[in-house]
Amino acid sequence: MIKQSPFKYFKTSPDVIRLAVMLYVRFPLSLRNVEDLLNERGIEVSHEAVRYWWNRFGPMFAAEIRRRRVQQLRAFSKWKWHVDEVFVKVNGKRHYLWRAVDHEGEVLEAVVTKRRNKQAALKFLKKLMKRHGTADKVVTDRFASYRAALRELGATEKQQTGRWLNNRVENSHLPFRRRERAMQRFRRMRSLQKFASIHFSIYNHFNQERSLTSRDTFKLARTAALAEWRELGAA
Repeated sequence: MIKQSPFKYFKTSPDVIRLAVMLYVRFPLSLRNVEDLLNERGIEVSHEAVRYWWNRFGPMFAAEIRRRRVQQLRAFSKWKWHVDEVFVKVNGKRHYLWRAVDHEGEVLEAVVTKRRNKQAALKFLKKLMKRHGTADKVVTDRFASYRAALRELGATEKQQTGRWLNNRVENSHLPFRRRERAMQRFRRMRSLQKFASIHFSIYNHFNQERSLTSRDTFKLARTAALAEWRELGAA
């Protein structure tokens, strides 16, 4: 069966749509910033079109990236996960964004909850394990709900805590925080969950650890990531 192109009924080129979605999600830009950048390239679109494109195609691109990466990552059994949560304001009310990264800085999962307790930690860890399997070690802070949730999952012996052990996941929040400020916070919990899931998939795709590789290696990896991005959603 031939797969129908998701861009079939759109007059705008798929390359322009991919570029607009990448600019908006990957960089701390507003919808109008993206509109102006595209205009400088001779592409006339409105900021509302950019909004529609990222809502329509962002989840599809993110799911495709995530599916490919999960298949690759599940082949490796010896993982170390770093788990942490941050406060996020949604329409003036405090919510919690739970995130997990692996030992290489890849963001594995992001879940938004209204509360910061054992039930929320358990919900997050179950979703994480369902998609990515199990890890050899789970690095957390000393928040008691992590231990309680891991005890219920029968994985207490895998937990590690320490003063600086969880710096990797705490630093990984920074790109999302910059993006959050550009969007002037979120108004609904559902939109926060949607954007967080899209953002971490696209962040993973373009995160090349440039400080740890040579310039030549980085350029090759960046070119490969862009080439793969241009193929997303292709029929």
